[in-house]
Amino acid sequence: MADHHQENPPLIISKIAIIGAGVSGIAAAKQLSHHNPVVFEASDSIGGVWKSCAYNSTKLQSARKDYEFSDFPWPDRDDPSFPTHIEILDYLESYAKHFDVLKFVKFKSKVMELRFVGHHETVEFAGNAGAYGSPLPGQPVWEIAVQTNDSENLKWYAFEFVVVCTGKYGDIPKIPNFPHNKGPEMFEGKVLHSLDYCKLDKDAAYQLLKGKKVVVVGYKKSAIDLAVECAEANQGPEGQPCTMVIRTLHWTVPHYWVWGLPFYLFYSTRTSQFLHERPNQSILRTLLCYLLSPVRRGVSKFIESYLLWMLPLKKYGLKPDHPFEEDYASCQMAIMPENFFTEADKGNIVFKRSSKWWFRKEGIEFADNTKMKADVVILATGYDGKKKVKTILPEPFRSLIEYPSGIIPLYRGTIHPLIPNMAFVGYIESVANLHTSELRSIWLARLVDEKFKLPSAENMLEQIHREMEVSRRTTRFHKRHCISTFSINHSDEICEEMGWNSWRKKSWLSEAFSPYGSRDYGQEI
Repeated sequence: MADHHQENPPLIISKIAIIGAGVSGIAAAKQLSHHNPVVFEASDSIGGVWKSCAYNSTKLQSARKDYEFSDFPWPDRDDPSFPTHIEILDYLESYAKHFDVLKFVKFKSKVMELRFVGHHETVEFAGNAGAYGSPLPGQPVWEIAVQTNDSENLKWYAFEFVVVCTGKYGDIPKIPNFPHNKGPEMFEGKVLHSLDYCKLDKDAAYQLLKGKKVVVVGYKKSAIDLAVECAEANQGPEGQPCTMVIRTLHWTVPHYWVWGLPFYLFYSTRTSQFLHERPNQSILRTLLCYLLSPVRRGVSKFIESYLLWMLPLKKYGLKPDHPFEEDYASCQMAIMPENFFTEADKGNIVFKRSSKWWFRKEGIEFADNTKMKADVVILATGYDGKKKVKTILPEPFRSLIEYPSGIIPLYRGTIHPLIPNMAFVGYIESVANLHTSELRSIWLARLVDEKFKLPSAENMLEQIHREMEVSRRTTRFHKRHCISTFSINHSDEICEEMGWNSWRKKSWLSEAFSPYGSRDYGQEI
């Protein structure tokens, strides 16, 4: 890339830069607002994936009150319906306006490259495992190249601290690898990723699917929503069935009730999380966890029994081989749209299990030698969030993003112990990612204000390793940084580090049996 910034010295316009104005970006901007941060947003609006990766039918996976900022309740927070992506965008807009966050955002400003200009002693990790240094050292540590309004020229800016909030979803699609001469180029029909599908308006999406033999590859939330949209476009005698190609099955839930009991009772209270392993637990607790493992397995079986009763999973060969708790522990559980199995019963959605498949001229072919004709193939195969970060980070930091487990190693889901003056918000998952991002933004703001100090890099790496080990023992899908089975404990440790009381409820009864959410972390207590 041309080195523009030698003749034009970089602009210093603030101490802190935030990259991305999605949910995490605006949460970080609000908490760091006293530093007047600059938020670079590549698109022309806030909202991130809710703006760029939502289908017409996309809805939130959780109740409104589980997806709200601690100091900004939904106007109709007790409405039991799941909010649509339009309602969520309205909510995020209202939040940003209420706290005057939009004044920090530079829209249509795409970050192209980061350059480290700090002192190199902060990067010599080996000799001094603890030199994270001051979050705001008084001089620039990072320079950022920004492309504004798609112009050819890059503008360079300089900052003391950078918060990366580009997220794990959207922007860069994950495309499966195909054998030679068996990729999309062989296929005469249309191939697109769910990311391309999101960009279609309602009419174009309908036209793409109507009367076509559509194959949807995947079985996560976006694939399931897509199959329903496809079935809805193919009603009547002219309609064609939509085929879902499923590599890995996951448990899906119709709603947040199990045999008449609220779902949170099983995983989101202190008592229920006591059954699960957590990092840094004592030997006594490890022993208790071992003794209570039949109870934990029983809870998983109890939920499975309800799902098998409620949904025709066996009928369609959609019952996963692994226990429900493994999907929950890896944040993989999807809510099943109400009319999904109604459409399957009508023959509008059909299923094909296959771990390997490839393209041919008329459609696709599977490892068992069966062939299927297709007009349109939509890959709902996920996104490559790590590649997004690696595209802008310079070496040696780019290599540090890679970790054997596949997860970006982040202390408290926020700080990479070996990357100075940088934080990441939105890379750790839990039951409600908005709450997870907000609490870590509160923690980050206090860290930047030097209200507490980080442990040594060595200790931070040990903590990350312990979290990953828990995940590895809990679920086969451990290549996701998900803390759902020990989220309360994770929040406790964050509170203790900030000097807050970790028990946030008014009575020991609610402390034991009521769920924890963002409202519990609204203020210092």
